[in-house]
Amino acid sequence: MRTFRTALLLTSLTLLLLFLGRLFGGQTGMTLALGLAVLMNGIAYFYSDRIALAASGARPVTPEQAPRLYAVVERLCQKASLPMPRLYVIPEAAPNAFATGRDPRHASVAVTEGLLTLMNDEELEGVIAHELSHVKNYDILTSSIAATLAGAITWLAEMGRWGLLFGYGDRRDEESGGNALVAILMLILAPLAALLLQLGISRQREYQADASGARMVGHPYGLISALRKLDAYNRRLAMDVPPAVSSLFIVAPLNARQTLASLFSTHPPIERRIAQLEQMVVTR
Repeated sequence: MRTFRTALLLTSLTLLLLFLGRLFGGQTGMTLALGLAVLMNGIAYFYSDRIALAASGARPVTPEQAPRLYAVVERLCQKASLPMPRLYVIPEAAPNAFATGRDPRHASVAVTEGLLTLMNDEELEGVIAHELSHVKNYDILTSSIAATLAGAITWLAEMGRWGLLFGYGDRRDEESGGNALVAILMLILAPLAALLLQLGISRQREYQADASGARMVGHPYGLISALRKLDAYNRRLAMDVPPAVSSLFIVAPLNARQTLASLFSTHPPIERRIAQLEQMVVTR
């Protein structure tokens, strides 16, 4: 069901992009919009992992440098029939982790020093299983596509605003009798709609990775305990990472109070994630 919702949201993003291109440029504009989406998706497909790792300050580690981390990852990869990802450690005190890469053969998992210090073995296993589930489910690729489609929509809306400034709206109004009003509304609403669709995709994939990770381990207890710790520490400890990268982490850095801003969060509320994991225990 969550996979269907993700596909539906991605389709909505693509249709919104094409509609915006058609609105401002006819058939040519729609073709330009589609070409832009393909180009941006190609860049994200091949380079998003390098960008994310560099932006977060992640450093590669060897089995000798992080034996506990390697042992957990190797054990889970064998259970899930996944190739061993490249492993990185981020020099940050706040506990957190993320996975990146276009497919399981090109995957990387990065954890903070705080995660290795503060999590016990069961909690660390739960976090790693969540991240490996992102890899197995191709969530990193899905999120990259969503981000680039949303970026293309925002770019087109910005170009449309410039067009209105140079008299585009007046000409359209004369030719189409009021279409300029529709165009203005789209310029305002399209980027917001793209953002909300992108966030919806991110939340669906987080719920799915929680459930898949719990099944990979065989129970949700470690991940439940880890999420509680992650939430508590990330309310107090800052992380020096760009906003574009923070969406990749298992919990949003500095995910503090639940306010109206939660509408624009890439992550579902921790308490809802825990409640869904606890439901897995009840239904077993």
